[in-house]
Amino acid sequence: MALIGNLRHRPLRRLSQLYLGLVLYGLSMALMIRSHLGLDPWDVFHQGVAERTGLSFGTVTIGVGALVLLLWIPLRQRPGLGTVSNVVVIGLVVDATLALMPATDPLGLRIALLVTGIVANGAATALYLGARLGPGPRDGLMTGLVARRPGLSVRLVRTVIEVTVLALGWLLGGTVGVGTVAYALAIGPLTQLFLPPFTVSDTVAPAPDGAAPVAPVG
Repeated sequence: MALIGNLRHRPLRRLSQLYLGLVLYGLSMALMIRSHLGLDPWDVFHQGVAERTGLSFGTVTIGVGALVLLLWIPLRQRPGLGTVSNVVVIGLVVDATLALMPATDPLGLRIALLVTGIVANGAATALYLGARLGPGPRDGLMTGLVARRPGLSVRLVRTVIEVTVLALGWLLGGTVGVGTVAYALAIGPLTQLFLPPFTVSDTVAPAPDGAAPVAPVG
């Protein structure tokens, strides 16, 4: 089953890394929200919808994730455990963190929250992607569209999607600012930096002298 995916190999490592990454992702989102200096494109959209509907930020995140996941059906994408967990866990964590974290006014502290949130988001992305238990619904939408339209590049599809949700979120009242630009510039390099040590290998290293094979650390 696709939902089980790679859990046959190193399940404890994969599960713990997946959920640590998702929890950290929700925490990083809350830090950026509390900075009031700008959000990433999807969170600008989530915040805009939350402002218009009166729903909590986490509830909107879960709802949008579920709707995006429905778009996988015509693309013939198959979700993994990480995909379903992504929809639920991040929204719950961001709401819980926002409830416990008061708003702050000093600009220096807000900048610190923004920088910490962006770095934590990069690490969180590498953690849950490195577990290889399925991408998030938004990432899967992007890769599914590319797979169905081989002439399109990942960069083009991602840019079109994120510019669209950013514009819609801004029109709905989401926060666009220096943090939005900083996130766009930093998240790719940060994820690339953190991904190698967090990627769990599917290969099994051969043992010497006919001993039982041992899975490599990683």
